[in-house]
Amino acid sequence: PGMPVGLLALLALLAADAVAPVKDPLLNVCMDAKHHKSEPGPEGKLHDQCSPWKDNACCTANTSSEAHKDQSNLYNFNWNHCGVMPPKCKRHFIQDTCLYECSPNLGPWIDQVDSSWRRERILHVPLCKEDCEEWWKDCRDSLTCKENWHKGWNWATGTNRCPWGSMCRPFSEVFPRPKDLCEKIWSNSYKYSPEHRGSGRCIQMWFDPAQGNPNVVVAKYYAWKKRSSPAQVDNVAPESDRAVRALPWPVLVLLPLALLLLPEVAGGSGLPGI
Repeated sequence: PGMPVGLLALLALLAADAVAPVKDPLLNVCMDAKHHKSEPGPEGKLHDQCSPWKDNACCTANTSSEAHKDQSNLYNFNWNHCGVMPPKCKRHFIQDTCLYECSPNLGPWIDQVDSSWRRERILHVPLCKEDCEEWWKDCRDSLTCKENWHKGWNWATGTNRCPWGSMCRPFSEVFPRPKDLCEKIWSNSYKYSPEHRGSGRCIQMWFDPAQGNPNVVVAKYYAWKKRSSPAQVDNVAPESDRAVRALPWPVLVLLPLALLLLPEVAGGSGLPGI
């Protein structure tokens, strides 16, 4: 006797479900922070240097506009705390803000944080060599009074001012190398990467949207690496196990039943060795 149509359909469903892609929690996500959307999506228009993300963004148009202001309402942070920051330097800080607020490709580096204004932050994002070096080169003659801009400011007036007793010095003194600037200024949010733009192994702070978003493939690579690294060994299952764990629960419930019925409808001979 042939196999009943219903069972054939069930087995086909099981096979399809076994290979169905499962949403990766590290990919195409927005962090839980002050201005981020709950999930990424298209925005009609993002302002100026945030525009590359408009097809799939974690920021709103209003956030992208605020990111370009000298005294932004986003965090009341003032770039001009040691005199006016030159435009060629400020451009990089705006790009840095756009990447942080708008990118849906930072999932592998999202870290939990206990803060009054955000639950998550980024940590050790591998920033492309050229991005770090151009940022440092264009800012080396700008002035600042602090190495870590995340904390330690004087906020008495409602905006950040240099702490009492600190001196304004050139970036090149505060940050002797590009690596120092990228890694220290935001408490290790970034990590200086020796990899180049286009390598698929480092995050670009800015890109030409006409060429597509290069950070998508970078996030995929590091998401895979994070799952398969020894440090994450408890979270990694063999491929076959992962496929079974990815099945919806009704399918898992029906699977043993289907396997029991299989020998009967196939002629009752039983499976070898069972």
